[in-house]
Amino acid sequence: MRKFVIFILLAAAICECRKQVLVEAESFAETGGWKIDQQFMDQMGSPYLIAHGMGVPVEDAVTSVRLPSKGKWQVYARTYNWTSPWHDGEGPGCFRISVDGNELGTALGNTGTEWEWQHAGEIEVNHRDIRLALVDGSGFDGRCDAILFSKEVPDSLPDTAGSCGMMRKKLLRECRRTRNAGDFDFVVAGGGTAGICAAVSAARLGLKVALVHDRPVLGGNNSSEIRVHLGGVINCGPYPELGNIVKEFGHTKKGNAMPAGNYEDWKKDSLIASEPGITLFREFRIIRADMDGKRIKSLTAKNIRTGEQLRFKAPLFADCTGDGNVGALAGADFMTGRESREQTGEPGAVDVADSQVMGASVQWYSEDCGEESGFPVFEYGKVFTDSSAQKVRKGEWTWETGMNRDQIAEAERVRDHGLLVVYSNWSWLKNFSSVKEEFATARLAWVAYIAGKRESRRLLGDIVLSQNDILGNVPYDDATAATSWSIDLHYPDPKNSAFFPGEEFKAVCVQEPIDIYPVPYRCLYSRNIQNLFMAGRDISVTHVALGTVRVMRTTSMLGEVVGMAASICHDEECTPRQVYIGHLDRLKDLMREGCGRKGLPDTQRFNLGRKRHLFKESI
Repeated sequence: MRKFVIFILLAAAICECRKQVLVEAESFAETGGWKIDQQFMDQMGSPYLIAHGMGVPVEDAVTSVRLPSKGKWQVYARTYNWTSPWHDGEGPGCFRISVDGNELGTALGNTGTEWEWQHAGEIEVNHRDIRLALVDGSGFDGRCDAILFSKEVPDSLPDTAGSCGMMRKKLLRECRRTRNAGDFDFVVAGGGTAGICAAVSAARLGLKVALVHDRPVLGGNNSSEIRVHLGGVINCGPYPELGNIVKEFGHTKKGNAMPAGNYEDWKKDSLIASEPGITLFREFRIIRADMDGKRIKSLTAKNIRTGEQLRFKAPLFADCTGDGNVGALAGADFMTGRESREQTGEPGAVDVADSQVMGASVQWYSEDCGEESGFPVFEYGKVFTDSSAQKVRKGEWTWETGMNRDQIAEAERVRDHGLLVVYSNWSWLKNFSSVKEEFATARLAWVAYIAGKRESRRLLGDIVLSQNDILGNVPYDDATAATSWSIDLHYPDPKNSAFFPGEEFKAVCVQEPIDIYPVPYRCLYSRNIQNLFMAGRDISVTHVALGTVRVMRTTSMLGEVVGMAASICHDEECTPRQVYIGHLDRLKDLMREGCGRKGLPDTQRFNLGRKRHLFKESI
């Protein structure tokens, strides 16, 4: 009887699946001009496609779909009217669905106030294989998560990340077995500069390393997708050989928000490819941590294009994700926001703890095209005047959003606010400003759609580095790579607040000069997850101390140290904490030697100057 019941249930599921077909947008065979956006998949359950054309419609995304039967099908798209937090009317991000070259009549993505299923129309097909396309209507960041074909008009469709996940499992058979990625000694999550250095140093010391990165491009904030230059001083402090790995991939041209080639992504790819001990898993995002008590047993990662899932087993892991994603999944202790002066004793701390953080930047620049260039009128809730408009041709670190928002839970809104103000300001300059003639031949050349973050979770180690440690030059016996950047903290620009209170998009910085200061090793591993390291902006520091350690040449050196410590853990079969307790002298020997090639020029050296120094720039 039990087998019979199971058979009936399976038959019912198969029958139901034949009535509905789900197509994930990111899985399209040809994405055309649409981009895969995975930044918010933890919140919404999936990546999506975004038509990021900066006001120019992008090339169609196209794929083939086999329907279970001929006849009539209802077509739905899961989409979002992204300007709805600021504008009550129709939004700019419209697109249509095309089947076999015939566009369905309903515009999608320009109504509603949240991610939702919208009815695109009805089709009738006399063959099972169809050509499906997403046709962008504006170039203003229309987005599509998935397309559903249904034989019947459903009573309702799932409207939450959890319920959409259940639909995916049912219709896409996502309950298929997760494959093992292989056997590794060390798994590094995050392919920014800190993760690159952690992977390289560990591999050069004999470990078999998996480097798992959720974008097609390595480098994180220093990639051509975000375009932040490398800040901070390397080869300084008690271990001057630390930082040589940075020289192997560092770009030669200085500056933020510059042409893509300036960031020399190929150097990062070449470096990782040249290391036989590293296996790179590009476009895989960590989605789950399986635990054995207070140890990570394995991590599961999902491919952002195909949905393929891989399981990574290892005795050691490093969270170099920036957001502390692995730590959060594993239950690591972490902090967010600003601590109070009572909590930390820091003179730079606020009187009352709050959730304010340093924001995320959507950088952009324009170019002169030599002839008059128009731009669509873009008015979606952000009203500009000659007084409030930014009369500039480029926006870099000062264009900063989300300082009063949750940089993880509200990450899409934070990024979208960045896009909104770039387009709105540019539209005002081009169409209405008193100086529009000065901008007549200028056109938008590049606007980031991947946000450059500065602060979110900070995972807690056995030491939480503070402003008092840095300014007091408090000595620790486990000193490692030195931080050199000023304590550079960002706040909403008061001038911008006067026009856009609570919705600022410009930042100012307050920089406090420091002596170079070596970061304690005990800031680089989790205090409660026994086999978890961290490197990058998610290390164990206070909000104020983050102002100095967060720049990428500094985080890269700390990644190098983490790779060294991982090699000791592997050889001695010990935990990261036990490296400090029983093997600190060996770590010091490795830091004296360094893991990078010696004798290479430092193409982006800042002038260290006198004992105390104040950098003129900010990032």
